Amino acid sequence: MRRILACLLAFLPLSVSAQFRPSYGALEDSEAVAAMKEHVGFLASAALEGRKAGSDGECEAAGYVTDKLASYGLEIFSGSEGDLFGLKRESGDTLTSRNVLAVIPGYDPALREQYIVIGARLDNLGTMTYPVDGVPRERIYYGANGNASGLAVLLELSRMLARSSILLKRSVIIAAFGSSLETGAGAWYFLNRSFPQTDRIAAMINLDMLGTGSNGFYAYTASNPDLNTLLEQVAATLQPVVPEVVALEPVSSDHRIFYDKQIPSVFFTTGRYPEYNTDRDTPSILEYDGMERELEYLYNFTVALVNGRRPEFRREEAGKDDVLKGVVSFFDCDVKPSFFRSNDPADFLSRWVYSYLRYPQSAIDEGVQGRVLVDFIIDEKGKVGQVKVARGVDPRLDAEAVRVISASPDWKPGMVRGKKVKTALSVYVEFRLERKKKR
Repeated sequence: MRRILACLLAFLPLSVSAQFRPSYGALEDSEAVAAMKEHVGFLASAALEGRKAGSDGECEAAGYVTDKLASYGLEIFSGSEGDLFGLKRESGDTLTSRNVLAVIPGYDPALREQYIVIGARLDNLGTMTYPVDGVPRERIYYGANGNASGLAVLLELSRMLARSSILLKRSVIIAAFGSSLETGAGAWYFLNRSFPQTDRIAAMINLDMLGTGSNGFYAYTASNPDLNTLLEQVAATLQPVVPEVVALEPVSSDHRIFYDKQIPSVFFTTGRYPEYNTDRDTPSILEYDGMERELEYLYNFTVALVNGRRPEFRREEAGKDDVLKGVVSFFDCDVKPSFFRSNDPADFLSRWVYSYLRYPQSAIDEGVQGRVLVDFIIDEKGKVGQVKVARGVDPRLDAEAVRVISASPDWKPGMVRGKKVKTALSVYVEFRLERKKKR
């Protein structure tokens, strides 16, 4: 009954309690900074217990986002309880999660039936119980930067766009995706089940981990030339901050699901950070002045995308003859490499990596978990080599991820214009500790 009540309360109008009131030291904050601090303060609070997919905390986060978007004047079309969906788990039970969806209608009769989706993930890792001197203790993965920061920027970007909706030719869909860490389940459900007009989505903007700007500010487009051109055009105007366009995906996130649907997508992030996927990811690590600069840039970029030419789903063609001599990106292959007749990297992870992965016992004892980004090459004969850690978590987890991928059976190689090529692929190997049930 307590859990049900807590979830229901999340969708009632929210009042700011003393826990989330700004201090006197914050009186000089701008409206945007003060609002983002309030958002993060709630979303990354201990009360939400890390917002694990399907938990009461994720439910309360969805309720908070729903109320804020409604108060900013957006049209909510996911209902008062969110757009619910279920995930079957290996245990046989069903995890229930939800998306929050809202729209800002465009004004142009010729373009308002086209949509730009701006999304951010709702969930994080939740909690873990571990023993200390025989006494069970709970560790909360607060997820302030991952991804309360992206949600905070999403909410304030929504407010700015709603205020200037008269300037928007296309319509804008605001999406907070549930169960994102569960292989992008919320984004997949949105595109494959709940939104029937995916052909009208012109592009997607993904916001994930935007709170540590001193580490850099990055944009990843999977080498889409139209989006890269727009990034260059916006950068040529006066901006408070300009993202660095990167060829290597900083982290896996919901933009991948849109990319798989051949929807042009751009991912904005400040990248990985030392507190990533740890209980030290608290509001104290966020750089709100940097987030405000990113917010202003994102507003300007969004308006340019909403009102500009519809980007095509294509990649840069220049230099393909040269690239054949070297290594081709997985996404640039005409025929992607396949593992056991599947060219979905998720199947490689489930069929091979997670079947033979051995979680180091010392890391289990210390509660170490996270996702290791591993780069590797599949050569013209389908053999896996040049396996290396691109972004690590802990030396023990990193070494185990490299070991199990290095031992992979042969793949069917990728092809470009009928020729077998060396293919570069990056995957995240996740080490997640299960939360012990409380007695």
